[in-house]
Amino acid sequence: MYSRKRRRKRVRKFLVVMDDSPEFLNALRFAAIRASKTGGAVEILGIIGPEEFQHWLGVGEAMRAEARERIEAHFQVFSKWMKEKEGITPELVIREGEKATEVLGQIKDDPEVGILVLGANPSGEGPGPLVSQLVGSQGGVLPVPVTIVPGSMTKEAIIAVS
Repeated sequence: MYSRKRRRKRVRKFLVVMDDSPEFLNALRFAAIRASKTGGAVEILGIIGPEEFQHWLGVGEAMRAEARERIEAHFQVFSKWMKEKEGITPELVIREGEKATEVLGQIKDDPEVGILVLGANPSGEGPGPLVSQLVGSQGGVLPVPVTIVPGSMTKEAIIAVS
């Protein structure tokens, strides 16, 4: 006879990297709809790049604080939209460093992250630096699946496939 251990059901989080690109909005919309339909959650990762605080000490600290405030303000807008439209309350995580390194670090640090959702550049000049870096060089060793949402997808198309 064997015993079955009851496992606590883990919530699958969709990790989305926040930036100012239109493709981020597509990735966020996809993640919010999928999380809503599957009982998952959305974690939004804001990254303060090293170029934003490599200045004199006082100026660097002020720039870091401004970057954090900007990320938090953007998050509030997206959080409100997700709550109203999809019934999802996202989580915000802010990290400092190189984007690809911090994405991998967040996936490692949060075992509930189950899928990384990235938006691809709609211009046809390649998918974008983060997608290229993570999927190209790291794709075979990523600890979670990656969903790449084309930047050229319409809202309706995203809703249809989500």
